[in-house]
Amino acid sequence: MGSMTSRLVVAAALALSFIATGCTSKVDDKDTTINYVLRANVKGLDPLRANDLYSSTVIAQIYEGLLQYHYLKRPFTLEPGLADGMPVASADGLTHTFKIKKGVKFQDNAAFPDGKGRELTAQDFVYSFKRLSDPKMGSEGFWIFDGKIKGLNEWATAMKDGKATYDTVVEGLQATDANTLVIKLNKPYFQLYYVLAMQFAGVVPKEAVDKYGEEFLNNPVGTGPFMLKSSGDWVRNNKITLVKNPTWRGQTYPSEGAPGDQEKGLLADAGKPLPFAERVVFTELVEDQPRWQNLMKGNFEFAEIPNDNFESAVQKDDRKKINKDLASKGMTLDITPNVDVTYIGFNMKDSVLGKNKALRQAMALANDNTTLIDKFYNGRGIQAQGPVPPGISSYDANYKNPYAFNLQKAKETLAKAGFPEGKGLAELTYEGLSDSKARQQAEFFVQNMAAIGVKVKISPNTWPQFQDKIKTGKAQIFGIAWGADYPDAQNFFQLFYSKNMSPGPNDSSFNNAEFDRLYEQALTLAPGDARDAIYVKMRDIVVEESPWIYNVHREGYRIINGWVNNFKWSDIQNDTLKYMRVDPKKRAELKSKL
Repeated sequence: MGSMTSRLVVAAALALSFIATGCTSKVDDKDTTINYVLRANVKGLDPLRANDLYSSTVIAQIYEGLLQYHYLKRPFTLEPGLADGMPVASADGLTHTFKIKKGVKFQDNAAFPDGKGRELTAQDFVYSFKRLSDPKMGSEGFWIFDGKIKGLNEWATAMKDGKATYDTVVEGLQATDANTLVIKLNKPYFQLYYVLAMQFAGVVPKEAVDKYGEEFLNNPVGTGPFMLKSSGDWVRNNKITLVKNPTWRGQTYPSEGAPGDQEKGLLADAGKPLPFAERVVFTELVEDQPRWQNLMKGNFEFAEIPNDNFESAVQKDDRKKINKDLASKGMTLDITPNVDVTYIGFNMKDSVLGKNKALRQAMALANDNTTLIDKFYNGRGIQAQGPVPPGISSYDANYKNPYAFNLQKAKETLAKAGFPEGKGLAELTYEGLSDSKARQQAEFFVQNMAAIGVKVKISPNTWPQFQDKIKTGKAQIFGIAWGADYPDAQNFFQLFYSKNMSPGPNDSSFNNAEFDRLYEQALTLAPGDARDAIYVKMRDIVVEESPWIYNVHREGYRIINGWVNNFKWSDIQNDTLKYMRVDPKKRAELKSKL
C-alpha cells in the first residue's frame, strides 16, 4: 500500500507542477509541438493491445495499416493507407488483392542492421496478421479475423498445439510477391476493409518483435508519421513524447472534405505535406480538474469540458455557444456527437446475476439514466435504448426500451426474481475507475439500486486494473463505454457474440444461440434493409436478456485553443494528429493572455 500511495503522491505533484509552471515559462514561437491530454493511462504500444481508446490513440500515430479513413469526409470514407490504391475484390467477394506501396520503410531502430529501418513488404502483413491470431500472444483483437480468413483459425489451433510455425502457409493469407498481398475469405465479410483500418491491423516488423520480446510493447517500431525515439521518452502513467519520423512515406493534407469544411477553414492547408508537428506530447491525467486547469493555461491544445466546468464554459442562454470570456481568448467550442454507448455490464458467468434474468431486468428498471445524463453530462447526450448509437444504420429513434427507468416496475420485477425488497440477495460488487467522476457515477448507481433494496459495494480501480478484472472474468458488475471502431452496427453487436467472450470484446460473456444465429446470418449480408431488419431482432434479444443496462449516447463538447488549425474530431479515426497544425506565433501571442 505504501508504494502505491507514493506513486499517487508523485503523480499528483507532477500534475500540480505542470499547472503551476505552464503559464510562467516562455513560449517558443517556433515550437510546433502538439500537446494532447489522455484521460487514462496507456497500457502498451503494441497493435495487439490496441483494445482501448487511450492506447489506440498513441499507437495510431506510430503504426499504420493497409487502409485508413479520409480525414474530413462524412460519412466516413476509407482510402488507401499502406495499400497502393484500394483493393481489388473478386466477383464472389471472397478474394481481395492488395498492392503494397513501394519505398515505405519501418522507422529506424536498433532492431535492424546499422539501425536503419528496412523497406516494407507484403510478407510483413502476413506475419503481423498471423501474430494477431497466434493464441500464445493472447490479443483481444483476434475477433477481427476469427473465422473469416481461409485456413487462419486452423493455423492458430495448430500453433496452440505446437504443430505449426509462422512459416506454415495459410491459404487465405499469402504474399504472392514483395508488393502483393492476397486475402481469401471463408465467406463474404463486409466489414473486412473497416477492420483493416483498425490499429489491431497495424503492421509490425518481425525483427523488432524478435529483438524486444515481451518488451516490444514498450519499444514500438512502425511505419507511421511519429515515433518513440527512445524508451526514456515514455514515463509510465505520466507522459509519452513522440517525434516526427524522418523516414515516413509522406502524405498531403486532403483537398476535399464534407459540406461546410471549406467555410470552417479546414481546407486551407490542402495539398501541404504532413505531418505539421515536429513532436507530439501525450500527458496522462486521469482527473478532470488538472486537465481543465492545464487547458486554461494553454498547456493542451484542446480538451473536453468536464461536468463541473460546463456551466462556466458555455453561454447561459445558449449552451451551444462558448462563454464570451473564453472566446475573447481565442478559444472555440466544438460539438460532435459521439458514436458510442455507455453501459453497465453484468458478468453473465456470475452465479447470481448470470442465471437470473428478472434480477438483471429489475436493476435496469431501477437505473435512472435521465437524471444520470443531467447530473453527470449536463444534458449532453441522449438515453440509450439499446447498444446501437444514432448515426449508425438500424438505429431507431422511436424505439423505447421496455426496461427503461420505472421504479415501481423495478420493485415488482425484483420480487419476481425471488428477492422482494432485496431480501435474500447478497451484496453485489460494482467495478469502476478510481477518478472522481467515475466514483461519483458509481455512487449514483449504488443509490439507484438501494432504492429497490439491492445492496452494491464499489471497487475502484486504475484503468489497467479495471481492464484486467473484466478480461479475466473477475468483475461482477462494471461501468464502461464502447466507442465505434467503424461505422457499422455489427461493431456493437459483436460485443454480444458468444465466440467473442472475454478476453475478446464480449466482456459480459453473453451467450444466446438465437442471437448467435442472427449475428452470423447478418455477416453474410451486404449493407441494406435486409441486414438492418436482422439487427433489429438482435437488438430486441439483448434488450430482453439484459446483459447490459443501457445508459447514454454521449455528445462531446471540446474547447480548442485559438492556435490550433485543422481540428475535426472523430470517434472512429485515431490517426488524426498528422493533420493537425499548431501556429506557434499565435500560440505565443494567445498564451500570454491566459
